[in-house]
Amino acid sequence: METRNRIVRGVAAALGVAGALVLSTGRTDAGSATANLSVSATVSVNCTISTAALAFGSYDPVVTHAASPLDGTGTVTIACTKGSTETIGLGLGANATGSQRRLNDGGTNYLNYELYQDSGHATVWGNSGAGLLSPAAAPSKAARNFSVYGRVASNQDVPAGSYTDTVVATVNF
Repeated sequence: METRNRIVRGVAAALGVAGALVLSTGRTDAGSATANLSVSATVSVNCTISTAALAFGSYDPVVTHAASPLDGTGTVTIACTKGSTETIGLGLGANATGSQRRLNDGGTNYLNYELYQDSGHATVWGNSGAGLLSPAAAPSKAARNFSVYGRVASNQDVPAGSYTDTVVATVNF
């Protein structure tokens, strides 16, 4: 019996050592692999444009504006992608004849005017060539305002009334 007990103890000891070895060693057949995931995006050039009206106010053809023009100021606002370069154009308006911009009283009467890029009224603001305003590249996406300097010519013989026009502002990018 003692032999049998020794054998049982020996087997139990052997199993204990084998169990400890299994628990202490990890799997030797595990592995890993890697790959790079490419990530990209495209930033598009885009702009928005809006305007604030140019309201000349009252034109007095008899006294005040018989010899002096009537000036007014409006605004074109653009917001564009940072670093983009754009041009801003102003059309001739709905009542133009040739290259002459005109306000209309809703009938057959017209009041001539012009739009300029500068307060000195030297550069006419148009819709092509030298008439396009070319601001510096957009420093950020923040909105930028550009003044539109308007002038109604002096000494026009027109009847009393309310004169209007609609000019299309365009940003090219």
